[in-house]
Amino acid sequence: MEVLMPKGWAPPIGYANGIAAKPGRIVFVAGQVGWDEQQKFQSEDIVPQFEQALKNIVAVLAEAGARPEHICRMTAYCCDKPAYLAARRQLGKLWLQYIGRHFPAMSMIFVSDLLDNPGKIELEATAVVPAAPVKPAARKYRTKRARTSPTRRKRRR
Repeated sequence: MEVLMPKGWAPPIGYANGIAAKPGRIVFVAGQVGWDEQQKFQSEDIVPQFEQALKNIVAVLAEAGARPEHICRMTAYCCDKPAYLAARRQLGKLWLQYIGRHFPAMSMIFVSDLLDNPGKIELEATAVVPAAPVKPAARKYRTKRARTSPTRRKRRR
């Protein structure tokens, strides 16, 4: 995976302007909100919902044999801009905890509402799992005759 950074551009904070990925298995993760495995919200606050949405993304990726560093693109939909802005530092810490220092191409879109109430944030992702390296075909080696073979002894004489 290659981060695309045009010369002269100011570095983005918390995302990449673009990502180029080599061929591999593409994994599309549907929008994940802040509910648990039973589709129950444990909180109405944005920070725990963001954390749960990240956990959900990582869990879906794992089902495909993917890891967070395989994410090439992520889109976030949030319906509470003031809460998001107030929690940016906490959200950044959660990002580092679950995704690490990998920052894919990202978009943040503020919307009036989400389908799942009381959802405040929804994350969707696209990942590319690198193709497994191709093992070279096994070679058949011819073994040399042992030096002590009768044929060799005759040649030496």
